[in-house]
Amino acid sequence: MTRPRSLTFIVYAPALEGNDGRTLDVIHGMEKALPGLRLAWRIPESGPPIALPHRDAWLAEMTQDGKFPLLCNGDESYPVTISGRGSSGRLSPGGQARLEVHAEIPLDAPVIAAAAAVLEAVAEGSHAHWGHASPYGYGSEVAQQFRRSPHGPERSPRGLPMLNLPEKLPTPAIPWFLGWLNYWSAATARSIGFPDPARDAELLTRARRTASGGWVVQLTDVPLAYDNPAHLDTLLRAYERFPEIGGRAAP
Repeated sequence: MTRPRSLTFIVYAPALEGNDGRTLDVIHGMEKALPGLRLAWRIPESGPPIALPHRDAWLAEMTQDGKFPLLCNGDESYPVTISGRGSSGRLSPGGQARLEVHAEIPLDAPVIAAAAAVLEAVAEGSHAHWGHASPYGYGSEVAQQFRRSPHGPERSPRGLPMLNLPEKLPTPAIPWFLGWLNYWSAATARSIGFPDPARDAELLTRARRTASGGWVVQLTDVPLAYDNPAHLDTLLRAYERFPEIGGRAAP
């Protein structure tokens, strides 16, 4: 069976600690944001998903050592997955250890309609600095924007600005890049100067404020497509508006 196109959600948050309740907050929030979703199966190394009848208690026990195990919805024909992974401060902005929460959901009309709410739930539940939701395949595009040499090109093959590697950024509040949907915490929004009513009028028509004072900002009406000239122009204008993103200007 062909796997459907997917929407990738990733948020970047402070590292997990023992008895950290954020994992449950993320799971409950995601289930609330996407009606009918139940993330109560784990994925073994081989074989079909295994049901977790006492999921919340199991998850609380599993996360005592700062881990965020892989969970799914148990439906191999419509797979929804979420997990977390830790990264040391050595390769992280500001030298601070971080948690990355990754979710994958098939890209269809109901998910597109709920995507902003899902991103908000995952980001707010994990106390994320920033995050994004983008169609599968965005990673190869962003990879071409990262500046790996001081003598490298000034633009990516798509004509987008080059971005500094994450470990070169001074603080975890600075986003590494832009996605289709962008979550910016209150601290991140301040760091990049959003919102400015005069300059961000168009973006504000596709933005929503979160309970913590952060923002979910949608760049295009439909999921971002790099081969769509109008989408690419919107993305380029957003990078020009926020030079702090990717460490291209001091915050």
